[in-house]
Amino acid sequence: MYITITPQKLGGNYSQSSGDFVGYLEKENQGLEQEEMEHFFNQYGDKISPEEVVKDIDGNGAKLKKTEPKFYSITVSPSKYELSRLQNSSEDLKKYTRELMKDYVASFNREINGRPITIDDIKYYAKIEHQRTFKGTDWQIKENQPYATKILQLKTEIRNIEEGRAEGNSKLLQKKIDRLEKEAPHQQDGKRIVQGMQKAGNQSHTHIIVSRKDASNTFSLSPGSKHKASEVEMHGKNVKRGFDRDQFFESAEKTFDKTFGYQRNFAETYKARKDFIKNPKVYFASLMKLPTNEKAIAFKMMKESGVPMLPSIPVTQAQLAMKVFNRLRRGVEVAIKSSSIGI
Repeated sequence: MYITITPQKLGGNYSQSSGDFVGYLEKENQGLEQEEMEHFFNQYGDKISPEEVVKDIDGNGAKLKKTEPKFYSITVSPSKYELSRLQNSSEDLKKYTRELMKDYVASFNREINGRPITIDDIKYYAKIEHQRTFKGTDWQIKENQPYATKILQLKTEIRNIEEGRAEGNSKLLQKKIDRLEKEAPHQQDGKRIVQGMQKAGNQSHTHIIVSRKDASNTFSLSPGSKHKASEVEMHGKNVKRGFDRDQFFESAEKTFDKTFGYQRNFAETYKARKDFIKNPKVYFASLMKLPTNEKAIAFKMMKESGVPMLPSIPVTQAQLAMKVFNRLRRGVEVAIKSSSIGI
């Protein structure tokens, strides 16, 4: 499970309205019949129009400054292993999203009128999508980049030859291009993976747009708060504040596992991935203590995700982790080959 929480983009190039973001989330519905479309939904309603979403979110930002986000975007991306557990991607993810948002409100260290925040105190809308494309930040694109650069150079040389600006054998250069296309390490359906290519397989995920203000348009509920769990005195009263992201991410996993009877592997857990960033030695020490079968599956998952499973790893930590990973992997591969594990 990979979850991101992103504030509304503000500044000279961005609109103060949620309209652009909502419009972006409608892209998969273009050209589809009404019954084939994925509609916005919230905790209690289905088939909510984009116009209603924009009106409701934009109208719920009382007393917020232009420099403050009026909404946050939450993206929930289950892994292919998690998705394989679902019977119906659209309906099951909708069910999960409604449970997930209960975890979201429970992660706020806030009270409203002297009581804990409930799901009815927030204003959110969500939408299921089923397609993804490769981006420049994907590890497959990064590792294919040296080949992409050479191919582009060769194509430029061919164009110069064909337009009379240079001399050479364009057929020979094309053969080099063909060879590089096949040698690129990451392929999909026999083609080099490039930026913008649609990803194969089940890519279902959820986009959630949640208002910064509570449903009464009175209180500010920011999941971007740096105050994890604390109290501050305001107007002579002690007021709780903060949002516990660790609690939210961990609860999100537990809710998924409980809802769909999913057996989560060590490598998939939020705690494990966090340990990978903070202390790679502890991470791999825990990994090596797993039973052989679980360890084999963990390494398979790590390989497929292009270790690490989370972005923004400090360079020195990543290098250390990869060095340990490669050393341990050789030992694990021997164990896998000598066992009857089918992965």
